[in-house]
Amino acid sequence: MITPAFELSQDPTFLILTIRVPYTRTSEFDLYIDGDDFKFYAKPYFLRLTLPGKIVEDGREKATFDIDKGLFTLHVPKETAGEHFEGLQMLTSLLAPKGSRSAKPLVEDMACSGILDGEEEDDEEEFDWQVEQEVYMDSSEEQLKELQKYGFGSQRSGVFTRLQEELSDVIDIQNPDRTTGSERRRKRLDAETSIFCPDHYLADLFEDEEIQGLLKFRPWWSDLCPDSIRQGEAAVSFTDDEKEQLRKFTNHSYILDKKSRFQVWLSLVDIILAYCYELRTTEGEHNVESPWTIRKLSGTLCWLETYSSLQEVLVSFGRRVLCYPLYRHFSLVSAAVQDAARVFQSGKACVLKCLLDIHTVFRENEPAYILNDLYITDYCVWIQRVKSRKVTALADPLRKVSLQKRDLDLELEVLETAATLVEEEEKVEDGGKSPSRTPLSHIREESDSNDSSSDSSEESEDSEAEGKDCADRTEGGGERAETPTGNVSCCFRISLETLTSHVEYSDFTANTGTRHGTLPTLKTLV
Repeated sequence: MITPAFELSQDPTFLILTIRVPYTRTSEFDLYIDGDDFKFYAKPYFLRLTLPGKIVEDGREKATFDIDKGLFTLHVPKETAGEHFEGLQMLTSLLAPKGSRSAKPLVEDMACSGILDGEEEDDEEEFDWQVEQEVYMDSSEEQLKELQKYGFGSQRSGVFTRLQEELSDVIDIQNPDRTTGSERRRKRLDAETSIFCPDHYLADLFEDEEIQGLLKFRPWWSDLCPDSIRQGEAAVSFTDDEKEQLRKFTNHSYILDKKSRFQVWLSLVDIILAYCYELRTTEGEHNVESPWTIRKLSGTLCWLETYSSLQEVLVSFGRRVLCYPLYRHFSLVSAAVQDAARVFQSGKACVLKCLLDIHTVFRENEPAYILNDLYITDYCVWIQRVKSRKVTALADPLRKVSLQKRDLDLELEVLETAATLVEEEEKVEDGGKSPSRTPLSHIREESDSNDSSSDSSEESEDSEAEGKDCADRTEGGGERAETPTGNVSCCFRISLETLTSHVEYSDFTANTGTRHGTLPTLKTLV
């Protein structure tokens, strides 16, 4: 039987169910109402819901059927008038059957299917196709114990032993099944430090007209101004495609210990931050680089990272924003943090909508779909069952957090001070005139013209090469560095000799507050 499309709404007295059942007879509707249990049958449609509150069948219920649209609308009285039913948009959770949870993590609730209910053969095929089952068949218990954990709640292992070809296109870490959490973090930090390009950072810092325009962009959640979580949920609406995806999700039971739950929340913040940055920098219009940007900015998705504090999440996100994407400006880091705070303040319906958007972006990208299996799908199901107050509780820490440039450990203040001192000295030498500098927009146009015949399929490899290119330019000159979506040239070339001729080393360390021995690292500016 088919699970029909449906929507739920409410007023103080009634729960309103709108069920789409085209091509069915009006004389063949069957209803069952008992507390929080609701069942609807109209051949070939069957709908079973576990409601967040109790309803009653006392004679006040009423129903209408629009034959042209195939819409069945039912008003059912609430047992307690004025009670607010929370989570009516959490369709996957509403479809979950009653029953006790399994003692094992990530056990599929076979009594409930995402699309079809009652067709046992299809359910069996879908269940057998899960990656975890194939991994367990291919590996012995002793081998599994030796493998490192990752994925949602750190409950997956052995996935990448079977996906070696897709590994490099999805994550940056090699051999994740044999790499411990501490090794992943050390390698991630080393990779970020080596690929950080001072030229690109200073270019975006001083030529920031385009970035200032992005900072003025208002994402869709900016129009949500909930005074309470109830209003926040009511303000979020889902598209038909999103509702269909919610019905497709298979219900799971997630048994997480205290440490795992904490890491799940922190990884959720990390993923939402990456999504907020991507949506802002594309001004709400996803492009072919969107899957790359989201996974690249999230340490969770790109390095299978787990965090122990909110500060760790923010530092990781900030470093990656300044190392990888097209626009590398600290103000974009701060804007993404505030965007994420607004998303969490608006409630779990808003968070769910963001996760569904990420799921769609990854689903439409050939290698990134693996991240849906590892993280995003589970998050879409899990977030529907958590308490709303726990979601909104993340908003205040994000708003109050103080993330400084020095926290990123990329010597940003040293770079900015060096660039400013050189600029001021050049201005003095030019008789008070502003130093000549090629506008970023002109360089982008020139670079695009020179590279018009190049293959655009090398987007992610170009970004990786940029950091190496910046590090190699230690003897003056240097060539253009490219980013995934833009061929952005570096506007500033500050040689170490020029820098030291304008400022004494002791003055430099005194002005910036850096530790002794920092200056030699400025060779990367050349």
